[in-house]
Amino acid sequence: MKNVLLLAVFFVFLLGCSTNTKVERPQTYAEALDPAPDTLANWNDVKAGLHASIGSIDSRYEKSSIPDLAPKNEWSGFAWRNEVISAQLVLWNNESAGIVECQFADFKSTDGKTLPAEIAQARYVRYVLTDEFGPGCGYRKPEDFIARISPDALDPLPAFEMEAQSTRPVWLTFDIAADAAPGTYTSTMQLKLNGKKHSQFSFTIEISDRLLPEASEWKFHLDLWQNPYAVARVHKVELWSEAHWDLLKPLMKMLADAGQKVITATLNNRPWGGQTEDAFGSMIAWNKQADGSWTYDYSIFDQWVQFMMDLGIDKQISCYSMVPWGSELYYYDVASGEEVKMVAKAGTKEFEEVWTPFLKDFLNHLEQKGWKNITCMSMDERSPAEMSATMKLLKEQAPELGVGFADNHRNYQKFPDQLTDLSIAFGAEIEPEIRQYRKDRGYISTWYVCCTDKFPNVFTFSEPAEAAFIGWYTLAADFDGFLRWAYNSWVKDPLIDSRFRAWPAGDTYIVYPDARSSIRFERLREGIQDAEKIRLLREEFQDDSSAESKDKLRRLNELVARFNVTQKPAHFNELMNEGKQTLKDLSK
Repeated sequence: MKNVLLLAVFFVFLLGCSTNTKVERPQTYAEALDPAPDTLANWNDVKAGLHASIGSIDSRYEKSSIPDLAPKNEWSGFAWRNEVISAQLVLWNNESAGIVECQFADFKSTDGKTLPAEIAQARYVRYVLTDEFGPGCGYRKPEDFIARISPDALDPLPAFEMEAQSTRPVWLTFDIAADAAPGTYTSTMQLKLNGKKHSQFSFTIEISDRLLPEASEWKFHLDLWQNPYAVARVHKVELWSEAHWDLLKPLMKMLADAGQKVITATLNNRPWGGQTEDAFGSMIAWNKQADGSWTYDYSIFDQWVQFMMDLGIDKQISCYSMVPWGSELYYYDVASGEEVKMVAKAGTKEFEEVWTPFLKDFLNHLEQKGWKNITCMSMDERSPAEMSATMKLLKEQAPELGVGFADNHRNYQKFPDQLTDLSIAFGAEIEPEIRQYRKDRGYISTWYVCCTDKFPNVFTFSEPAEAAFIGWYTLAADFDGFLRWAYNSWVKDPLIDSRFRAWPAGDTYIVYPDARSSIRFERLREGIQDAEKIRLLREEFQDDSSAESKDKLRRLNELVARFNVTQKPAHFNELMNEGKQTLKDLSK
């Protein structure tokens, strides 16, 4: 398996007008070998040569299987202005390897309007090792679970080398500008093999006159926890170095473009007890002076928060955690010159003595930075006793600060006015009167999934449409948004193997190194866009007293209500596509 980890450097010779024109092939990496190839696939029955057809974004096409696709070279889509939509091309090949490229022409309308070819992007879908849900949470041995490779990572390469007897999906996205003129546009995409024309595809997009706001203005409260420490480790750069910041920028910009509202910040080392491959460090340096007083260095915290705000993520700062897993706190003892680990359990004298001076100093710092009103002291799945003690201290020492909590113990009932950002587990319910109380005061109420949830989820083996379902369920169940604990808590080798020692594959991350997106992340953003469109249409129909608008509002509400389910529907993809079609019809 050593070859799995080797970088395979290819040199592409692309043919232009002259057959002697040579262009360097981009660098890429070798995928994992398939541990469970399709032994029933008879590639000898496949007609010689490269085959290509439009597929479905709801399908994951296995690398060793022959796609069950009828030839299709036309695709049509519908988009609001400022929306991103997706399609999937599928390639399969039964001969020796060849170099494939996808080249789009400009998009042109029948009345002479033009959109540049650059609104289209073709990314080659890469395969990663995955497993299965099994028992969900809990430590696992790889040999105890079925292993296979799953198509997920999206590689933005200009060309790609097809292997013999293999399938390769190509994820296509169309980024419609906010100022695009409404109309119906068509482009051709030329598929090339070894520099020569192979086949041509037609892509038609109907662009509505409706406008989706900028992602920073979306009302959907997206909270995917970021892990900057994983970026430094995977890319082998010094933490918080210039190279580290450069690598973080496109990765976090991708998150901002999906409508992220929350900055994940750490108050101390290992707030989650080092469960992930990269234990979160502290963004604040705690220093205990020789006289017993405390000083705090907020340099990294300030840089991180400002960095994220500059990218457009500026609605909330969630600070973890006053109740870390194991109740461990770390500080630098000036007198001894050593780092000290202490245990300060919530409700103890040690807890009050260590957090009281910090809260006073932190409040003062946030006031100076102008961040106090958007900062939450956040906790994750802590016990009722721990939460009660922590909330008591916060109420006494820092009542101005909001509190965020991923609650799996129904703690929220005890703290109606402190939990400004509450997230509950999928399938749980907030009582209607409490939900309304929170709405009236502008408090955030979201839901989350983790390793306990087989559906819906964003594991590397999950059905792609499950990620889009998240946006629809959020509105159907009357939540403000969605929380997922892991945007990029990467495993040891995230481009090769998405499995982890404790949870189902893909649970710890949804995007890949070098700001590579994924099928899961693209579909998640799609569902959030849908949620925003539903919200805007509802507002429009509610403000219009005409019979037509009342009927449209009824149809929209009846449609959305069908997504308020906690079990996977029998015809799940059909439901999702029906929802998309109705949303399209109501947009016209």
